[in-house]
Amino acid sequence: MDRAALAAFLRRRRETLQPEDVGLATGARRRARGLRREEVAALAAMSTDYYTRLEQRRGPQPSEQTLASLARALRLTDSERDYLFQVAGRNAPSPVWTATHVAPALLRVLDRLADTPALILSNLGETLVQNRMAEALFGDKSSCTGLARSEVYRWFTDPSERLRYPEDDRDRQSRAQVANLRAAYGAMGSRSRAGEIVRALQEESAEFAELWERHDVAKRFQDHKILIHPQLGAIELDCQVLFTEDQSQALLVLTAAPRTEDHEKLRLLGVLGNERFSTDARPG
Repeated sequence: MDRAALAAFLRRRRETLQPEDVGLATGARRRARGLRREEVAALAAMSTDYYTRLEQRRGPQPSEQTLASLARALRLTDSERDYLFQVAGRNAPSPVWTATHVAPALLRVLDRLADTPALILSNLGETLVQNRMAEALFGDKSSCTGLARSEVYRWFTDPSERLRYPEDDRDRQSRAQVANLRAAYGAMGSRSRAGEIVRALQEESAEFAELWERHDVAKRFQDHKILIHPQLGAIELDCQVLFTEDQSQALLVLTAAPRTEDHEKLRLLGVLGNERFSTDARPG
């Protein structure tokens, strides 16, 4: 671990970012250049003291998870992320970490979306980052681990995952989930994480196994859907999708038509804050 190089790199990257670059308010006059240490720490979900020690060459060797969080917080490119791992004495990111490193271009767009639900997904339906409104609508998915990080895996193995959709729309969602996974499987191959999800679901879900045999392939660029919120009830939304160039990640933005009841519900959603879906919730 090269403490001096790590400290210098972190400090330099922090100083080159402005609050608006990461979705923060500029606020009162700032004496320091770039972001404050406490702002980077908050973005990376770590203590200010721990981050400060890294910049002062005093911190312990960061874990891969910590480095991935710092790469996201500092909006690093792929090359910058790899350098961060190297000076921290870690091997180059594994394919799993590389796939979940959020594209900076998508993050810049997400940072500017505060008044409507928006989230960034991998091509396997893994929530990489979501704004506060998306957490309020879908729940916080950051605690999901293993195969359950994938939306399609949760859809076929966790009944509570379907509660946010009206009952008469769930078959359509099932078909769409499988068709999207089939597209990822074709791009990534049978020995990839996509193949691992497919094999697991073929054993665990008869519904999935039947749909998989249809060989439907599709990626959804846009959708019109109704979602069920535990407190607000049904919300009718338009979903627009922006893909990275290699289509490995997608930014989903959900909006409601202006001057409608659904638009008002989105406004209330921002007031209510996060509301987790529970297994005893029932669509209304």
